[in-house]
Amino acid sequence: MSAQILSGKEVSAQVRERLKKDVEQMKLQDPNFRPGLVVLQVGDRDDSNLYISMKLKAAAEIGINATHMRLPKTATEEEILHSITEVNENSSVHGLIVQLPLDSIHKIDTEKVTNAVAPEKDVDGLTSINAGKLSRGDLGDCFIPCTPNGCMELIKQTGVSVAGKRAVVLGRSKIVGAPMHDLLLWNHATVTTCHSKTADLAGEVSKADILVVGIGKAEMVKGEWIKKGAVVIDCGINHIPDETKASGKRVVGDVHYASATEQAGYITPVPGGVGPMTVAMLMANTVLSAKRFLETHQPGKWNISYTKLNLQKPVPSDIVISRSCVPKPVDRLAKEVGLLSDEVELYGKTKAKVQLNIVKRLQAQPDGKYVVVTGITPTPLGEGKSTTTIGLVQALGAHMKLNVFACVRQPSQGPTFGIKGGAAGGGYSQVIPMEEFNLHLTGDIHAITAANNLVAAAIDARMFHESTQSDKALYNRLVPLSGGQRKFSPIQLNRLKKLGIEKTDPSALTEEEITRFARLDMDPSSVTWQRVLDTNDRFLRKITIGQSPTEKGYTREAQFDITVASEIMAVLALTSSLEDMRQRLAKMVVATSRNGEPITTEDLGVSGALTVLMKDAIKPNLMQTLEGTPVFVHAGPFANIAHGNSSILADKIALKLVGPEGFVVTEAGFGADIGMEKFFNIKCRYSGLRPHVVVLVATVRALKMHGGGPTVNLQDFLSYLRNLELLENGCSNMRKQIENAKHFGVPVVVAVNGFKTDTEAELDLVCRMAKAAGAFDAVRCSHWAEGGAGAVALGQAVQRASEAPSNFKFLYDLELPIADKIRIIAQKIYGADDIELLPEAQHKVELYTKQGFGGLPICMAKTHLSLSHEADKKGVPTGFILPIRDIRASVGAGFLFPLVGTMPTIPGLPTRPCFYDIDLDPETEQVNGLF
Repeated sequence: MSAQILSGKEVSAQVRERLKKDVEQMKLQDPNFRPGLVVLQVGDRDDSNLYISMKLKAAAEIGINATHMRLPKTATEEEILHSITEVNENSSVHGLIVQLPLDSIHKIDTEKVTNAVAPEKDVDGLTSINAGKLSRGDLGDCFIPCTPNGCMELIKQTGVSVAGKRAVVLGRSKIVGAPMHDLLLWNHATVTTCHSKTADLAGEVSKADILVVGIGKAEMVKGEWIKKGAVVIDCGINHIPDETKASGKRVVGDVHYASATEQAGYITPVPGGVGPMTVAMLMANTVLSAKRFLETHQPGKWNISYTKLNLQKPVPSDIVISRSCVPKPVDRLAKEVGLLSDEVELYGKTKAKVQLNIVKRLQAQPDGKYVVVTGITPTPLGEGKSTTTIGLVQALGAHMKLNVFACVRQPSQGPTFGIKGGAAGGGYSQVIPMEEFNLHLTGDIHAITAANNLVAAAIDARMFHESTQSDKALYNRLVPLSGGQRKFSPIQLNRLKKLGIEKTDPSALTEEEITRFARLDMDPSSVTWQRVLDTNDRFLRKITIGQSPTEKGYTREAQFDITVASEIMAVLALTSSLEDMRQRLAKMVVATSRNGEPITTEDLGVSGALTVLMKDAIKPNLMQTLEGTPVFVHAGPFANIAHGNSSILADKIALKLVGPEGFVVTEAGFGADIGMEKFFNIKCRYSGLRPHVVVLVATVRALKMHGGGPTVNLQDFLSYLRNLELLENGCSNMRKQIENAKHFGVPVVVAVNGFKTDTEAELDLVCRMAKAAGAFDAVRCSHWAEGGAGAVALGQAVQRASEAPSNFKFLYDLELPIADKIRIIAQKIYGADDIELLPEAQHKVELYTKQGFGGLPICMAKTHLSLSHEADKKGVPTGFILPIRDIRASVGAGFLFPLVGTMPTIPGLPTRPCFYDIDLDPETEQVNGLF
């Protein structure tokens, strides 16, 4: 009786159909996901091209995104290894095949090349790691080489149980024989491997219940060698002469097929047996790799380790605490929270930037819960919003085992060396390393300084050149001859389009069009763009520029701002993508022409260069807390003349990473009347995100001040002042800030940031009055002294509040007139009776309305030390009119900022700045003196 034929074509078709369904299932899980395969070929061998085309065709049929990476015959080993590394680091590729042989004119170490493939992408199963795992029996944690895997699939089709059978493998190659031996062994067969040195080969073969042949010799195994009823798998591909074929040859296996079919129970034909199965199992390995990738990179599925704190009493200084904790390597942290290796740019061991391509990868994933931390009207000492933010995320993560991200602003170096010190939190609730956090970080603020000052240089240079040249000379220099012809740059074409000049040939412009194009005609007195520096320097608040003789008498008064006050910082914080940042940078208005037209950075021709300078700064920075929870540190706009919140991009990425049950906690600068109001009306308006909970930080110390206590910066005096009536009166400010938060329809949890001097009666009174004022809950916190453990009650309250009904709404409609929007904020948030527009402010209302900027949101620039415009008015001032001195426009960032009173935009240094205490230990290279 003839053997039954095991058709690889039929079985491989079944495998492909199964794989198609698997890929469709993956797409249901993530619509943007497709398994990715790269076939790397060196040279241009015809046989390799044929095999590759078969693989690409099979991949396309299944739904695998396959790419053929072809390197020339001149490729060196180093170039091949570099290409493999690139594919290894590409998260969209799940399988990498190195097509053998490597057809290079150079000597190539094939073993080294195949072993360079990342084991988790080695779908050929040829690396030493995968081979080692197979030999150890770790079949669920490796890739099985495709031909042996296909052989096993064919054996399964027979219904013959492998367990207990005697199997003989003829051949010991790394691709077929050796792995086939291991595969049969771990499927419980008794396996003998035969080779060219085996004595009595026919005798060994005759014992086999299962025979797998891959010896590479045409028709070597004869039918009479084969045990009656055996399963015969022929892996050989050989060509022998055949005059009946047009090619003069035909393909045969290593088994003499005609005689073997008389003995075997099952046999594979050649061709049409093992060959199709090899390709099918390659596809199966690729799909398996993609499945493993999805399983290990599910958004919200974290495998994170936390750092245990060693709490000390009394609590040491911040820098001592920071140094006592060894941070996790940031690449490990990135992996723990679901970031892929090619989405992370390492800046040393403790900080990294995150690539924006993650936004596309995660766009279909649901967001987590969104929490904003704000505060009552603070004392000049601050009430611990940053510390509370970090303490809360440490509680939610390390203690409540929830996925959580903190998103905080990057601090300016001005205060770090000035009077305030660092801004990494404090006590046992810090971002670490605090030196990295407070000094330079990854250079984002320096990039903003460079970009801002490029604009300033461009403004004065343009005014200078326009004042010293004729229209024709100016035009010829703006559009210079190159190779005998003039050509507009893309940014100049944008300006022509804005002017309504539909021409692309520089020689076609009329004289009137040349004048309009070449002359911005900026009014020097209208320039609103200032130079910046990230240092506190009071002597740059008012300067005269252009005093060198080379500037030909062109001088004007100007000033410096601190870098974080630059509109570019606000743009960075409010942008949603690289393209959006490019557009926002282009829309920044720097001056007004003498005809009353707004002049933008796009008109200056500098917006493209700004984008180049900011291309890395747009990527959020990854750091960690003392307890090992992740933190995004990104953007740090001023909280008075800007909106005082960290970046939209960091929040959006974090919300995807934490998953639907996780939390993202961000902080809004100053009190709720300033930072929180801007968070809702500006940041949430542009981001489209809707917060779930407001955490309002209060301290007994500040509430005593609001109740009528002294306003001097005497922390100890206020802390030890025992007066419950004073405290109860001061709770009016907390009540008003709770009311302010509830205007937006979001539940409020009050966090009473406790000090060691607070009494139980004081803390209980604040919690009781907060709940009576409408807070969802009010809890005392001790995270400064205890880390996350001291904020667990707060975390639990936030978790409950996040599940409560929420009816988020904005405070005003953008379509309202500018003055009406300002009035709504003044009356509803500050408690003013009305506003008064002073003459300059009234002029700006008319100007901005005429220029088309009236529909922008409002960003009030007001003191943070009072609900009113007068810093010494504590509690809840009433009966006041809010004076609006001036209004300025940050058109690129996307808001108007009314100025209430005067405020420096670059701080000065005190008599004894912080830098007196800061130094470097030359032996250890440790920074000393930061706090």
